[in-house]
Amino acid sequence: MTKRLTVLAAAVPLLLLAVEARARVPELEQHAVEPTLPLPPPVLVPMLPPASEYVPFIKVPAPSLSPPVKAMIEEAIRADDQAQVAAMVKIAIKTQPYDEGEIKALQKAYQDRKAKQAAEKSAADLKRIREAALLQLWKGQVEVGAFRSTGNTSNFGFSAAVKFNRKGINWEHIIQGNADYQEDAGTVSKEQFSGSYQARYTLNDALFTYGKGMYERDKIQGYENRYSLSSGLGYRVIKTKAMTLSIEAGPAIRQTEFVSDPSETSWSVATSLDWAWTISPTMKLTQDASSYIGSDNSTFTSKTALEAGMTKRLKLKLSYQFEHEGSPPDGSLKTDTVSRFTLVYGF
Repeated sequence: MTKRLTVLAAAVPLLLLAVEARARVPELEQHAVEPTLPLPPPVLVPMLPPASEYVPFIKVPAPSLSPPVKAMIEEAIRADDQAQVAAMVKIAIKTQPYDEGEIKALQKAYQDRKAKQAAEKSAADLKRIREAALLQLWKGQVEVGAFRSTGNTSNFGFSAAVKFNRKGINWEHIIQGNADYQEDAGTVSKEQFSGSYQARYTLNDALFTYGKGMYERDKIQGYENRYSLSSGLGYRVIKTKAMTLSIEAGPAIRQTEFVSDPSETSWSVATSLDWAWTISPTMKLTQDASSYIGSDNSTFTSKTALEAGMTKRLKLKLSYQFEHEGSPPDGSLKTDTVSRFTLVYGF
């Protein structure tokens, strides 16, 4: 019993120490130093002005064509040269591709203005033609000079010609007259006269009908008087500003009063060709040819002429005419040629 008390007395102080140590553990844990972590950066708050009630609008002009390029195009437009305007526009688009829209707008405005002017002129011309009297709208030319002939005669002489033309909306009227005359020691050695009237009616831009009457006199070639009437269809093969070409064909009737033989009347086929080429503003080349092909006699004529402008109304003309009769009267040659040097006055 005494041992047990002694052991118990010895154990009591140990138990008290253990209880005290256990009581100190939370205090030690409370004062333990925790590891330090880096603090996050401060939040930046921008200082903005108060919001406006509306957003202001500032008008900024669109990119425009370079002034030098635009000036070149406008200068070509002022010159009123369509070819030059087209060339300038082509170069401008190639060098300023981003301004193609503005460049083409300048060209279109010019083209629209030209089209409007052309339409107004066309309307004014139509009105003038419709209201014109019978003796109005005629244009003409007078031709005088000298000739040199070969064939049935070989000499120099005086040559004259007149031509009148009237164009309407559908109708065209052409009147022509020619005269070659020469005397040698009081004897007439060349006496050739001709006159014709032709009316054309336009069916469309290329096709037309015509009627033609013609009178001829050439005693040296063997006939006193010759009358011809023909009609048919014509076709404008070429019709440009620089060149025109038209052909005609149809039946014809001719009455010939010969100098020494009896008169005769024959049917034939008449054809003609009218070609003109404006080489330059002051130079023009023309070719007129015609034929009467019949069973008894055939006639072929060809006239080539070169015109050179001297003034606005006065021209110098050189021409060469070839005439061939298939069956001339006895004693007459088949072929005559006439070279003419004349001055032409237009009105």
